[in-house]
Amino acid sequence: MSNERQIQDEDLMDVAHDQEQAHRLRKALKVLADNPNVGGKLQEMAKEVLSGRMGMKEAIETPGYMDALGDRLNQMRRAAEDQTMAEREESRAKFAEWQKKQEEEEDQERAERDGPSLNLVTGPRRGSSGRGRA
Repeated sequence: MSNERQIQDEDLMDVAHDQEQAHRLRKALKVLADNPNVGGKLQEMAKEVLSGRMGMKEAIETPGYMDALGDRLNQMRRAAEDQTMAEREESRAKFAEWQKKQEEEEDQERAERDGPSLNLVTGPRRGSSGRGRA
């Protein structure tokens, strides 16, 4: 997604319930758009939405994109069903590790986004000339 314009979280508020959900949706679209293993219609849809050429609502209503999403979900379901018990346990452990990392990153992003600015300019306190008392 080189030099193309990218939408912001606010641009997804027509489908998101709140700012946090919009942020997560934009991050998920970015993963789809940037991952070469996704390919096909899903990657195309993510790039179209992220560039602003198509709204998320329009993408949801586009049968080809929703068919591609359904196909991918079916592939994931079949792969999960074909796993051995050992593979399931390994997948659960990897997912738990990944989920913890994602939560830490989201907490850090939220703190940076919502935290106080470090570049505040303040003057002397009210009732004070800014000098110490003698």
